[in-house]
Amino acid sequence: MTALALEELADLRATVAGALTAAWDTPQSAGHPDAGDARLGAAWDVAVRQGWTELGGEGALDALVAVTGELGRLACPLPLADVYVATRLLGGDLAAAVADGRIRPVVAAAEAARDGVVGFVEAAAAATHLLLVPAGDGEATLAPIAGVRPTPGTPVPAWSEVSWSADGAVTVPVTGAAAEEARAVLRLALAARAYGAAGRSAQLALEHANLRHQFGRPIGSFQAVSHRCVDGAIDVAAFTALAGEAVRLGLAGDRAWLLAAELAVAHAAATAPRVQFGAHHTLAAVGYFEEHEAPWLFRRVHADVARLRELPPAGGEPGDVLVEGGAGLPPLDLGERAEAARAEVRAFIAERVPGGPTGEDPVLLDLLAAAGYLAPGLPREYGGRGADPAEQVAIGEELTYAGLARQARVAAGMLGPSIAAHGTPEQKSRFLPLISRGRMPFYLGYSEPETGSDLAHLRTTARRDGEDWVVTGQKMWGTGAHTAEWIWLAARTDPEARAHAGITVFCFPVGLPGWSIQQHRSLGGEISCTSFFDDVRVPDSARIGEPGGGWRVLTEALAHERIHIASGTARLLRLFDDLLGVLRADPAAAGMRGSAARATLTGLAVRLQAARALVASSTRAALQAGSDPAAAAMAKIIGSELEEDLGEAVLQLLGPAAALADGPNAGAPQTFEESLRLSIMMVVSGGTNDIQRNLVARALGLPR
Repeated sequence: MTALALEELADLRATVAGALTAAWDTPQSAGHPDAGDARLGAAWDVAVRQGWTELGGEGALDALVAVTGELGRLACPLPLADVYVATRLLGGDLAAAVADGRIRPVVAAAEAARDGVVGFVEAAAAATHLLLVPAGDGEATLAPIAGVRPTPGTPVPAWSEVSWSADGAVTVPVTGAAAEEARAVLRLALAARAYGAAGRSAQLALEHANLRHQFGRPIGSFQAVSHRCVDGAIDVAAFTALAGEAVRLGLAGDRAWLLAAELAVAHAAATAPRVQFGAHHTLAAVGYFEEHEAPWLFRRVHADVARLRELPPAGGEPGDVLVEGGAGLPPLDLGERAEAARAEVRAFIAERVPGGPTGEDPVLLDLLAAAGYLAPGLPREYGGRGADPAEQVAIGEELTYAGLARQARVAAGMLGPSIAAHGTPEQKSRFLPLISRGRMPFYLGYSEPETGSDLAHLRTTARRDGEDWVVTGQKMWGTGAHTAEWIWLAARTDPEARAHAGITVFCFPVGLPGWSIQQHRSLGGEISCTSFFDDVRVPDSARIGEPGGGWRVLTEALAHERIHIASGTARLLRLFDDLLGVLRADPAAAGMRGSAARATLTGLAVRLQAARALVASSTRAALQAGSDPAAAAMAKIIGSELEEDLGEAVLQLLGPAAALADGPNAGAPQTFEESLRLSIMMVVSGGTNDIQRNLVARALGLPR
């Protein structure tokens, strides 16, 4: 099946909303007395006319997920996923009857039947048949519905208990693979519908936060409100990325799609109610009464998430699959060129660096530099590969996973793009070859005692004096300054200019007269330094870009932030794979199938895959429409906060041995205990996560 383009999916969603306006108008339809029959029946008629009931025959998984998500936004429980699955399992004339609406099935797990009755059935009053699907090899039974007893509660329209008639029932043989796929589709669709509803509520809350004024200000300007909205947006974006990856693999016929789908489902089960509650907290009393959409969306979210328990995955929860199977997290796809580069790097490492030099070993740096891997984004004439963003991400992920040349690649990612874009010809000729060979050890002169993430208000000054600049001030947390040869410094050169306008960037050697440092050892074990600049005289040739134009130079590196974040998620992937290796060697260490320990592992897997998927989707988008700073910030928030929780979880799963330097993954690029100690820095560095949430809030349109 060929995937639909993003524009086609957007058009399909718009069609769903428009076509169902008359048959199903939220919130009136959701709470209407006959919503379970006449209105759902009318919506089913629309689906037949629009061809949505034919999606199963076409294998259009992407269209199904898109349509189902839109149904969630409308709080409409039209069972299109049931129709999709029935079409694929039944085939022939029966499938045709389902597609044209003569047979209108609802689906349930065969093991859920009790004494000829199935409970918690959605849209039963509008259906004609019940389809019972086995958990593995066996038979699916399609039987006419004989009785429907509504069971009022949170879901509106109400769920029902359904009985069926043996007269007219037919059975169809089903393979284990087909049964597993059917359940995965149904579960992914439930998750998509729940998140459609939760996402609509989050959108309503965001709009409300901009319009509602309290204490003389829009409530979205209060950080407690804006960060709640941001957290909801992050969860929505993560589900979108996870579901997108599952659909991509499903359309490609890759069996990894089953695990990818369950990761998306697990994310929805854990977070869709959280998003819904957060939206209600922002909407407050306005969203509590049934004239508003939110109560009906609330019912939809909780109904769909609850039904996931009635249709368990055939292959087990992700934590079970990962421990008991040989595979890791599903692969991502950054495009043909990027994946070719990834394969090339993997082969290079396997052939040239098997158990050989690691870290920043000069022999290793020379090997990687000769292949153009240290600075792949730089032009070839300066030792790079001229690689596009996706190729850079793929190369960086593989080198990070292997633990190779991290410091050398930081210079390439942070300094290389800025010098290539804003440096003079002499600066490019001097610095870029050093960077591409991994021979430019440097440290950042950004943060100051009073300005950590707030670079716009830095106080270190650079005063012009003839052909030189005289730098005065203090910088903090310069990691590696004690071994660096260069400093990349941001200083204020125009004290009269406001905020960003008066900043200039310089790159000059350490050790100049008036420069001194004080070393500090961090919890993570690395050395960071306070730098003092006492009238340090720097030549104008050290200036990068125009005087006062430093903000453009600084943000050039930020445009490559996804590459840095992708490397971070690759490092976490290596840690996670190391954890899987330990657990597989001693399955008892992870507890029994379905245990709390396995659930912990599922949660870690979901969040790691979400961070990876956000980076991948942001990278693919960058090739078409430019960078997406909100997606990069979201991935940083998810990944860095995951690192803290991963460190804690490893201690819980593996015990005190994981707190030892020679613990269970001794010899890996990073041990479990190193990662735990470093985790705090991952949250606070590069702009604390509070600042990252503020950036996302601005991208969402919330007021300052």
